[in-house]
Amino acid sequence: MSQAGEKVKFSDSAGYVGFANLPNQVHRKSVKKGFEFTLMVVGESGLGKSTLINSLFLTDLYPERYIPGAAEKIERTVQIEASTVEIEERGVKLRLTVVDTPGYGDAINSQDCFKTIIHYIDNQFERYLHDESGLNRRHIVDNRVHCCFYFISPFGHGLKPLDVEFMKALHGKVNIVPVIAKADTLTLKERERLKRRVLDEISEHGIRIYQLPDADSDEDEEFKEQTRILKASIPFAVIGSNQLIEVKGKKIRGRLYPWGVVEVENPEHNDFLKLRTMLVTHMQDLQEVTQDLHYESFRSERLKRTGKPVEEEVVDKDRILQQKEAELRRMQEMIARMQAQMRMKPGDE
Repeated sequence: MSQAGEKVKFSDSAGYVGFANLPNQVHRKSVKKGFEFTLMVVGESGLGKSTLINSLFLTDLYPERYIPGAAEKIERTVQIEASTVEIEERGVKLRLTVVDTPGYGDAINSQDCFKTIIHYIDNQFERYLHDESGLNRRHIVDNRVHCCFYFISPFGHGLKPLDVEFMKALHGKVNIVPVIAKADTLTLKERERLKRRVLDEISEHGIRIYQLPDADSDEDEEFKEQTRILKASIPFAVIGSNQLIEVKGKKIRGRLYPWGVVEVENPEHNDFLKLRTMLVTHMQDLQEVTQDLHYESFRSERLKRTGKPVEEEVVDKDRILQQKEAELRRMQEMIARMQAQMRMKPGDE
């Protein structure tokens, strides 16, 4: 026991509990655990998908890539190739899985070429649902597709019928981010015209692409402006290159042409930096939309197919209980009648 007049110090500052430190604890735990992200790239061959992915993450995901000839592409089916790489930057680890779809749109008849992709996305949902329902839920590996870069050809006049059918089939299963490939083949006016045309056709066909969330009111003005610019840049017109070129004594990644150099990381030349900024700053939101919208939609549909909804199960249980109670009352009434008959027999004799 403390003596009279002795003061007990609980904290240096009045009214301080300490839970303001909780975000730092969550941050440290997340950094220690690392992050998982799965990115799917879809588009016709020759649009620079592999080059762009290597440029985005400064890694070589396709060191021994085989490119089939024209004769092989005639009967070629869509394949799924998943490459996983561990990336570490300033102590933060990212387990990145890039899912490529070689053969998409290459065959003469491309009517059902996206069914393989739908099957793969559903399989990842199924695996996650199975792991989530299992006994050991502490170390679930999340291979669900969080984002899909859909590459649009710059050589057409907007979306092709295959583009429309693919996005309509998958917009309820994955976050689609439209990307105009090889933007250096277009002038600035052609690029803006194509962007408007693509957005108009997406709206006309009722396609739901990934919508960047609005910046909160308490965010700083710089972040609000960045979000506004990113929203205005969709679809992103990009250039990819792994080649280093020396320009004015400085090495940059870009493409060298007789008329000059196109710089990959120059925002005045293309939207590469904007696309990378969108992916990095909204990676958490992409995962949350996948979990809360696409996965929950799959999960509810899956549970409807395998069994009755919870409300119906409750109604059925109540009905069975009422039937049991009614049967028990009939049995009790029958026993009471038999006992009454047995009591009446000795008096009759």
